Amino acid sequence: MQTTIILFLAFGAANLPFLTERRFIVLPPTRGFKSVGMRLLELVVMYFVVGAVAYLVERNMGSVQSQRWEFYAVTACLFPVFAYPGYVYRYFWRRS
Repeated sequence: MQTTIILFLAFGAANLPFLTERRFIVLPPTRGFKSVGMRLLELVVMYFVVGAVAYLVERNMGSVQSQRWEFYAVTACLFPVFAYPGYVYRYFWRRS
């Protein structure tokens, strides 16, 4: 059950930078539209936020499993894949 919740949280967090013009979901936009660089920075920050939440959930369930570099490589590649629907909506599907 916790794994499913974490996956849905990761999917939602990966798409948030592309669905809103607010910086980091709380700050108002500076000049109308966010740049691609700002969206990518938000995506990286969201990756670490979801990772911290997942770590806290795992710690509350019991002992934390040690992870090697392969785990972080896979999750770092999976997070942009989760962000793809938001990217398509922002840059291909939505009318300007």
